Amino acid sequence: MIKTLEFQGDSLTREISSLADFLDSLVDQKEEILAQELPDPYRMVGNFSSLPTLEDSTKSTVVILSTTEDYEAAIDEIKFTNFLDSAFYHLVRRYGIIAQVYLNTSNQYSRVYPAYDAKNIMDPNIDVKKFNFFYEADLEHNPSKGPVWIPEPYVDPAGKGWILSLIHPVYDGDQLFGVLGIDITVDEIIQSFIDDFEGSFLILNKNGDIVAGSSSAIESLSMPPLKNHVYRETIQSDSFRISDFNLFNSKSREVRKMAKSFILEGNDHFLFEEEAYLEDAVCYPFEVLDWYMVKINPRVQ
Repeated sequence: MIKTLEFQGDSLTREISSLADFLDSLVDQKEEILAQELPDPYRMVGNFSSLPTLEDSTKSTVVILSTTEDYEAAIDEIKFTNFLDSAFYHLVRRYGIIAQVYLNTSNQYSRVYPAYDAKNIMDPNIDVKKFNFFYEADLEHNPSKGPVWIPEPYVDPAGKGWILSLIHPVYDGDQLFGVLGIDITVDEIIQSFIDDFEGSFLILNKNGDIVAGSSSAIESLSMPPLKNHVYRETIQSDSFRISDFNLFNSKSREVRKMAKSFILEGNDHFLFEEEAYLEDAVCYPFEVLDWYMVKINPRVQ
């Protein structure tokens, strides 16, 4: 399971690096591109585009946030990066696990593919630079200027639910022009990987949070009740907090002990002694992310 996930992760890392090279070339050629006076497919009015794009599967949703410091410069950024639409379209078509691809710039312009109903979903007053899918790529957090996985899930402001992101910065000289991102929904990880394997599995981050998991595993570890007994529906609900699904917060003393054994002590096997329905658990770390795959084995009655 880990090899399958990490193979997909390696492929996406190569894809976003290639995408960053393409955007870098657009930034370098921005004056020449703007001089061509190419057709404008978006026609911005205030924060949002005046043209309907939801019906067009080849177009993105484009937003200029109210927090921009230079609206006209953001208009130009949209124009010379319109070539990204084709690259975004083909990338999403190649990988079923991708929920969305996007660019957020330091000047608060956002381009997201596939298109979504921005007027009813996006808060135009947010500052993208305050979100981890932007600042984790800046020079302070990412001096190598390469691709970065964000291992902690977060709620997507564009309404995609709980998200894991792969991001990559692009610079204009010494200044951070923007951050490209590829998002994978937690629900997609469950459906594409965990549900394909027999058994009770969890993916944990280094804090003990359940990044993804089968409902059978989560229910067996004395975690909060699941909505309709399904983890993927629970994480899509408005009341979901990932901190509630942290093994160190389990009501079971032995589950908390297991979390300590795996995450803090680096063990790969835990034998349950007090839990009547659980036999043991095995743990294996990911190589790229600070994640752990855990398989929970029930006691044979």
